[in-house]
Amino acid sequence: MTTKLYLGEFEQLVLLAILQLRENSYAPNISRVLEEKAGRGVSRGALYATLDRLERKRFVEWKIEAATSRRRGNRRRLFTVTPRGVEAAAVSRETLLKLWRGLGNMLTRPG
Repeated sequence: MTTKLYLGEFEQLVLLAILQLRENSYAPNISRVLEEKAGRGVSRGALYATLDRLERKRFVEWKIEAATSRRRGNRRRLFTVTPRGVEAAAVSRETLLKLWRGLGNMLTRPG
C-alpha cells in the first residue's frame, strides 16, 4: 500500500504547505509558504503541475471560489488535502524518520 501513497520531495512540501494554510490554501499562498518556510522558490507552472499530480493521486481536491470585486472579478482554486493525502504524508514522515534514525552525528553541518 505504501507504493500507492508515495510522495516525491516537492509533492511532500506542497502537501505540507496546504495543510499549514488550511482555509487559505490558494496557489499564491502555497508558493509563499514554500519560499518562506522551505527556502524553495517555485514557478507557477511547476506548482500547478504538482498540484495536478497530487489531484490525480487523490491526495488533494480543490473547489472554485466565486469571483469577488476584491479580486477584480477573478475566481480562484482553494486546495484541501484529502484523508488519503494525510495518510500519504504520515507514511512519508514515518519512512523518513526510520531512515534518519542513527544518522544524527553523521550528518551535522560544518560551522
